[in-house]
Amino acid sequence: MVKMPVNGKILLVTFLIISFSFLLGGIFVLSNLLSEQEKDFEQRAMLVAHTVSNMPELSAHLKNTDVKEAATNVNALVEGIRIINKAEYIVVMNMDRVKLSHPTSEELGKRSESTDLNAAFSEHYYISKALGEAGMMIRAFVPVIDDTKTQVGIVIVGYQVPTFIKMIESYGQEILITVLMSLILSIWGAYTLGKHIKKQMFGLEPHEIAKMYVERTETFNAMHEGIIAVDKTMNITIFNEKAGDILGVGMETEIYIGKKIYDVLPDTRLPEIVETGTAIYNQELYINYHSILSNRVPISVNGEIVGAVAMFKDLTAVKKLAEEVTGVKAFVQALRVQTHEHKNKLHTIAGLLQLGHTKQALEYVTTATESEASLTKFLNERFRNENISGLLLSKVSYGKELGIQVEIDRQSHFKSFPPLLDHHDFVVLFGNLIENAFEALNVLSKADKYVSISVDEHDGILAIAVSDNGIGMSEEVRVRMFENGFSTKGSENRGIGLHLIQEIVKKGHGEIEVNSEPMEGTSFLIMFELGENNDGYNTRITN
Repeated sequence: MVKMPVNGKILLVTFLIISFSFLLGGIFVLSNLLSEQEKDFEQRAMLVAHTVSNMPELSAHLKNTDVKEAATNVNALVEGIRIINKAEYIVVMNMDRVKLSHPTSEELGKRSESTDLNAAFSEHYYISKALGEAGMMIRAFVPVIDDTKTQVGIVIVGYQVPTFIKMIESYGQEILITVLMSLILSIWGAYTLGKHIKKQMFGLEPHEIAKMYVERTETFNAMHEGIIAVDKTMNITIFNEKAGDILGVGMETEIYIGKKIYDVLPDTRLPEIVETGTAIYNQELYINYHSILSNRVPISVNGEIVGAVAMFKDLTAVKKLAEEVTGVKAFVQALRVQTHEHKNKLHTIAGLLQLGHTKQALEYVTTATESEASLTKFLNERFRNENISGLLLSKVSYGKELGIQVEIDRQSHFKSFPPLLDHHDFVVLFGNLIENAFEALNVLSKADKYVSISVDEHDGILAIAVSDNGIGMSEEVRVRMFENGFSTKGSENRGIGLHLIQEIVKKGHGEIEVNSEPMEGTSFLIMFELGENNDGYNTRITN
């Protein structure tokens, strides 16, 4: 099937519209003209009828009892007036309803039996419209009154109403010129419009654009990442199926196209990208109870921001994989530390036995066993999440290998996560806080190195405190410590630990309080509400 190009469609539609418009317009115009002409004929008919009825000699002829003589005189009297005023007929009758004038001579002297005349013979003046042999006629009826105020007859003046065909014939030249000029201008305008539209559509036909739109939609739906795009008025222009699946709003995402983004997802942060025009990459967001990794980029056309697009993936699978990898590494590290620690213990026991100190060797074995069992039991009872307790146990063992005493407050207890956060976030939180403390202590040569950890839930508040007696932070470091990529180590792949902590605290709507003194140590206090979320996020840094 051959598809008509857009220019041809516009020309055809324009021609049909103009033709239909002329048809309707012509009907209305001609109807108005006919109506106006009818009114004009009514006035003219009544005026001519009055003129004839007021002629002095007419009354005398109507009183003449010789009908033939009276008809000859009256017909001769009014025929000239009929011709001058272009009336179809002027009929004069006496009180016996005998026609004394008529355009047809055969009708002279005949009596009329028409009931239309009754009112006229009762001294009434009126206009009527009736269908005659020649067509539709406008008739004026006027009584003839003599000097004695006595009616002696009537005058009837008739004008033929022109038909549509006659009207068109009358204005044929004007109609033809108007139609031709309108068609020429309209065709030129339609051609110019079609050319402009095609240029705006990059030379593509509508079916080609429709095909590209379908292909683009299917391409976006086939992608493994979620994609949402908005225009500068915040109307959704792209919403692929993966985005609906990740955000839990359903796979039928076509229903959201054209809607405001904040009516569908109030926390996408796309409006701020349109306002600032600044792209944000690899940022973790919490949207509609989903943790996602998002790239948000403004859409620019000819230097003007016309919208923004968000590309994101669900971090659930990524976090599970990371947790597995992290868990394996932590397990390997814990085994290595444990192996090293048990090897040292075995050497100690072997030395005591070789020296003959069997009692001391037994006491050493008992003490070491009780210490490990006590810590394991404490973590299992007070920390209701095996990921957190496992991490802390690993860090305690690793601290021993580094010569750092890791102390966990025995009053600590942890039962539930704050809203919006899960065990993935807390593994990152505890892991980075303790690793930062280890790094701050490794650069020192002091003997008494320690890291203190406290976790407490009270009055709906979860408080996490991690402190050390390490190198501390200078004023410059305190100001910039949460910057992504900032590190005092000066090596690559550093400076993200505290930034990740800050992002997690923001996500959980918590607070951070940092106390640090150079060469004395640093303490972090992080607090979350366990009840309803508040929108605040605060950071306090003190000396």
